[in-house]
Amino acid sequence: MARQISLSDGEWKLMNLLWEKSPRTIAELVKALAGDTGWSKSTIFIMLGRMAEKGAVRVESGGRSKLYHAAASKSCLAAGETRSFLDKVYGGSLQLMVSSMAGQKALRRDDIEELYEILRRAEQEVES
Repeated sequence: MARQISLSDGEWKLMNLLWEKSPRTIAELVKALAGDTGWSKSTIFIMLGRMAEKGAVRVESGGRSKLYHAAASKSCLAAGETRSFLDKVYGGSLQLMVSSMAGQKALRRDDIEELYEILRRAEQEVES
Protein backbone atom coordinates (compact mmCIF):
# COMPACT_ATOMS: atom_id res chain seq x y z
CA MET A 1 0.00 0.00 0.00
CA ALA A 2 1.27 3.46 -0.89
CA ARG A 3 2.28 5.78 1.90
CA GLN A 4 -0.33 8.44 2.66
CA ILE A 5 0.82 11.98 1.92
CA SER A 6 -0.51 14.60 4.30
CA LEU A 7 -0.41 18.24 3.20
CA SER A 8 -0.80 21.51 5.07
CA ASP A 9 -3.29 24.11 3.83
CA GLY A 10 -0.44 26.04 2.19
CA GLU A 11 0.85 22.93 0.46
CA TRP A 12 -2.66 22.33 -0.92
CA LYS A 13 -2.51 25.83 -2.46
CA LEU A 14 0.72 24.91 -4.23
CA MET A 15 -0.59 21.53 -5.35
CA ASN A 16 -3.74 23.10 -6.80
CA LEU A 17 -1.56 25.40 -8.90
CA LEU A 18 0.56 22.46 -10.08
CA TRP A 19 -2.54 20.42 -10.97
CA GLU A 20 -3.85 23.42 -12.89
CA LYS A 21 -0.64 23.74 -14.93
CA SER A 22 2.47 21.65 -14.60
CA PRO A 23 5.40 22.10 -14.68
CA ARG A 24 5.89 25.52 -13.17
CA THR A 25 8.95 27.46 -12.12
CA ILE A 26 9.32 28.97 -8.70
CA ALA A 27 8.89 32.44 -10.26
CA GLU A 28 5.55 31.36 -11.76
CA LEU A 29 4.40 30.02 -8.39
CA VAL A 30 5.46 33.20 -6.55
CA LYS A 31 3.54 35.31 -9.07
CA ALA A 32 0.44 33.08 -8.90
CA LEU A 33 0.36 33.22 -5.09
CA ALA A 34 1.33 36.89 -4.64
CA GLY A 35 -2.20 38.25 -4.34
CA ASP A 36 -3.48 35.39 -2.21
CA THR A 37 -0.63 34.74 0.22
CA GLY A 38 2.21 37.19 -0.33
CA TRP A 39 4.68 34.36 0.30
CA SER A 40 8.29 35.03 -0.58
CA LYS A 41 10.33 32.98 -3.01
CA SER A 42 12.25 31.39 -0.13
CA THR A 43 9.03 30.37 1.67
CA ILE A 44 7.71 28.68 -1.46
CA PHE A 45 11.09 27.06 -2.11
CA ILE A 46 11.15 25.56 1.42
CA MET A 47 7.56 24.32 1.05
CA LEU A 48 8.33 22.71 -2.32
CA GLY A 49 11.35 20.97 -0.77
CA ARG A 50 9.16 19.49 1.97
CA MET A 51 6.57 18.45 -0.59
CA ALA A 52 9.25 16.75 -2.68
CA GLU A 53 10.40 14.82 0.41
CA LYS A 54 6.80 13.69 0.96
CA GLY A 55 6.51 12.55 -2.66
CA ALA A 56 3.85 15.10 -3.64
CA VAL A 57 6.11 17.13 -5.94
CA ARG A 58 8.79 16.15 -8.44
CA VAL A 59 11.62 18.57 -9.23
CA GLU A 60 13.32 18.66 -12.62
CA SER A 61 16.27 20.75 -13.74
CA GLY A 62 15.12 22.83 -16.68
CA GLY A 63 17.97 25.01 -17.83
CA ARG A 64 18.30 28.05 -15.58
CA SER A 65 15.23 27.27 -13.50
CA LYS A 66 14.00 24.17 -11.74
CA LEU A 67 10.64 22.86 -12.89
CA TYR A 68 8.10 21.64 -10.36
CA HIS A 69 5.59 18.93 -11.26
CA ALA A 70 2.72 17.43 -9.31
CA ALA A 71 3.91 13.89 -8.50
CA ALA A 72 0.66 12.76 -6.88
CA SER A 73 -2.83 12.92 -8.32
CA LYS A 74 -5.50 15.12 -6.79
CA SER A 75 -7.85 12.17 -6.38
CA CYS A 76 -5.22 10.15 -4.50
CA LEU A 77 -4.37 12.98 -2.10
CA ALA A 78 -8.02 13.95 -1.63
CA ALA A 79 -8.94 10.34 -0.77
CA GLY A 80 -6.24 10.25 1.90
CA GLU A 81 -7.32 13.60 3.36
CA THR A 82 -10.95 12.50 3.37
CA ARG A 83 -10.13 9.27 5.19
CA SER A 84 -7.96 11.15 7.69
CA PHE A 85 -10.73 13.69 8.37
CA LEU A 86 -13.37 11.00 8.70
CA ASP A 87 -11.20 9.00 11.12
CA LYS A 88 -10.21 12.03 13.19
CA VAL A 89 -13.58 13.73 13.48
CA TYR A 90 -16.14 10.93 13.15
CA GLY A 91 -14.21 7.84 14.21
CA GLY A 92 -14.24 6.60 10.60
CA SER A 93 -18.04 6.63 10.38
CA LEU A 94 -19.44 8.10 7.18
CA GLN A 95 -22.93 7.59 8.58
CA LEU A 96 -22.12 9.75 11.62
CA MET A 97 -20.82 12.52 9.38
CA VAL A 98 -23.88 12.55 7.12
CA SER A 99 -26.19 12.30 10.14
CA SER A 100 -24.40 15.25 11.73
CA MET A 101 -24.71 17.33 8.57
CA ALA A 102 -28.39 16.46 8.20
CA GLY A 103 -29.04 17.25 11.87
CA GLN A 104 -27.44 20.67 11.43
CA LYS A 105 -29.52 21.24 8.29
CA ALA A 106 -26.26 21.66 6.36
CA LEU A 107 -27.56 19.68 3.37
CA ARG A 108 -29.50 21.47 0.64
CA ARG A 109 -32.05 19.66 -1.49
CA ASP A 110 -29.62 19.37 -4.44
CA ASP A 111 -26.95 17.96 -2.07
CA ILE A 112 -29.39 15.27 -0.98
CA GLU A 113 -30.31 14.41 -4.57
CA GLU A 114 -26.64 14.18 -5.50
CA LEU A 115 -25.99 11.88 -2.52
CA TYR A 116 -28.87 9.65 -3.62
CA GLU A 117 -27.38 9.44 -7.11
CA ILE A 118 -23.91 8.59 -5.76
CA LEU A 119 -25.42 5.86 -3.59
CA ARG A 120 -27.43 4.45 -6.52
CA ARG A 121 -24.26 4.19 -8.63
CA ALA A 122 -22.36 2.58 -5.74
CA GLU A 123 -25.19 0.09 -5.28
CA GLN A 124 -25.09 -0.82 -8.98
CA GLU A 125 -21.33 -1.37 -8.81
CA VAL A 126 -21.72 -3.67 -5.80
CA GLU A 127 -24.43 -5.68 -7.56
CA SER A 128 -22.43 -6.15 -10.76
